[in-house]
Amino acid sequence: MPSVSETRPRTRRSLAMGGGGTSRRRDAITIAVVVAVLAVWPFLAPNPYMLSAGIVVLNYAVFATGWNVMGGFTGYISLGHTAFFGLGAYGTALLVIDAGLPSFVALVVAAAGTALLALPVGFAALRVRGASFVIVTIALVLVLQLVFQSWHTVTGGSDGLVVPRPFPDLLRPQHHQVFYFIFLGLLALTLLTWALIDRSRFGAGLKAVREDEDKAESLGIPTGSLKLVGFVVSAVLVALAGGLYGLWFGDLDPIFQFDVVLSSQIVLMALLGGTRFLFGPLIGAVVVGVALEYFVLNYGETQFHLVATGLLLAAVVMFLPDGVLTGAQQLLNRFRPQAISIRELSAEELRAQQDRRAQRDRKESRR
Repeated sequence: MPSVSETRPRTRRSLAMGGGGTSRRRDAITIAVVVAVLAVWPFLAPNPYMLSAGIVVLNYAVFATGWNVMGGFTGYISLGHTAFFGLGAYGTALLVIDAGLPSFVALVVAAAGTALLALPVGFAALRVRGASFVIVTIALVLVLQLVFQSWHTVTGGSDGLVVPRPFPDLLRPQHHQVFYFIFLGLLALTLLTWALIDRSRFGAGLKAVREDEDKAESLGIPTGSLKLVGFVVSAVLVALAGGLYGLWFGDLDPIFQFDVVLSSQIVLMALLGGTRFLFGPLIGAVVVGVALEYFVLNYGETQFHLVATGLLLAAVVMFLPDGVLTGAQQLLNRFRPQAISIRELSAEELRAQQDRRAQRDRKESRR
């Protein structure tokens, strides 16, 4: 019969594994519930425009959650992820038009190609930190925007590129409805990817980078490799969002596909909801996405929505730096009964307590 000392490590290991499995199942169930709630919108939307607005919000949610794989776990704020969004969109379109691939096969191939391009880009960009990293990512977007504008024979230049519709027989309302559910499936995949990373050793390594990268390196954590893998995974998810957007919208413009302002809006969505929460970017995408659609609908192509976005970003950074979900959690904690805390004792106080206890014991022994 094994001894207690032999069985204890095995018990601890099995408990740890069971806890992790329970957490993953809970995440999967929660994602399924959220997706089921969002799936009701096509049946409630009063007109095709509102349905298309729902698709735009879902696209934002996929983009923001994909961005959060890098920005949320590592703390590296990238303003250049629209580069991967544009590469996914144009890659999918060009593979359909020039190579004759089926639409969704082209989508997967374009995402894989974006991953290959993200490897050297990430290797170079992640050698710097902080503001330098932000500047490098912005430079990437601006360079690609100029390339795709100038390469008229391939990309269509400023005239844009028309993407063949994957479902040409469907009327526009049915087209929106089908793509809504496709985007919803991609959102579920992106959320599940984020949740799996969050519960993994890989995710723990990325969080160590976020908390203190130098200390993580001193402990032997391969921070460079972890950051690069996180960067590539994030780029692939964003490329899938861009490619699917191209198939749905059907008209690509390099000014929009490689837009630094779009990157800023995505970062705002993630920060608003909370980068450390699974559904933080989704909540931010719903709030900001609905607000952007409202401004465009009521004020047209003015720059008013940019002013509102800038003010909201400033407010989030100043008053809710950890996001709405963190703020709500802190607010709820104020109304909960406070747990009794144990005050830490200094060495002098502890020694004084021991001396008093020893004196009391001596007095009792004399009686």
